[in-house]
Amino acid sequence: MTFEPEKLHGIHAILYALFDNGEKLDRAAMKRQTEICVAAGVHGLAALGLATEVSKLTSAERRIVMDWLAEDNAGRLPLAFTIFGTSVAEQVEQVRHAERVGADWVILQPPPVGSFGASEYIAFFGRVADATTLPVAIQNAPGFLGRGLTGPDLAALRAIHLNVRVLKAEGSAVEVKALMEAIGAGVPVFNGRGGLELLDGLRAGCAGYILAPDLVDYAVKAYNAFRAGDEVGAEKIYRAMLPSAVAVMQGIEHLMCYGKRLFAERAGLMISDRAPAMRPTLFGEQLVALHAKRLGSF
Repeated sequence: MTFEPEKLHGIHAILYALFDNGEKLDRAAMKRQTEICVAAGVHGLAALGLATEVSKLTSAERRIVMDWLAEDNAGRLPLAFTIFGTSVAEQVEQVRHAERVGADWVILQPPPVGSFGASEYIAFFGRVADATTLPVAIQNAPGFLGRGLTGPDLAALRAIHLNVRVLKAEGSAVEVKALMEAIGAGVPVFNGRGGLELLDGLRAGCAGYILAPDLVDYAVKAYNAFRAGDEVGAEKIYRAMLPSAVAVMQGIEHLMCYGKRLFAERAGLMISDRAPAMRPTLFGEQLVALHAKRLGSF
């Protein structure tokens, strides 16, 4: 069956990078994370984005994460990998490995070097997109990455490179709605931000959200209720997850510290950080325990 990116929807989990006490990727913990997400009913799986602390991983480790997730998914759900790299060649190399392990689509991050005009990023993304037949998404997260494109810029990119067919945004519901209107119909737009404004983002027309797994079970239930037309039920579920989403989504490093620990507390796992990292305070750990108790185990 041909993969149709225009039909992508729902809550897609993007994995945390879970390390052992030697700061090595923990194979057993990563597999457990995937199985929790699948059991929660996610509509897709992804890795190597900001939640995966991709900038801390070597090229070889990024390939290992692809291998593991593809193996653990075993074709059950749509599979995406964020492509990180400082050059076109490095990103194309990562795309090639994503192709080999059976990714359904890839998400291109702007190169984490310098700050350039829109035409430079359009040309960069276009060269990487042209190197693959996979559907391509652009991660547009200027608030987190320090660089991004406007709606008209993204529309121009899509007009030239036809396999750019999805957008991964990180912004308010109002901002993302404006992006969608500029890009035009037929492009699934996924938001993130830890699930903040989840329902308003869906009301704006988002196809879904790509979220780290600390609250993914609640997000799936809220999404499913909303899509079934039960906005009252969706609001009730969202109210239950929102205090925890606000608590952990206070910036990317904060999420890596406390969101990851919230996931681990609910999953029965231990967390070891890879330096450099934000370290939890005693009070922060107490708050994580309180939120985990209120939310329950996976």
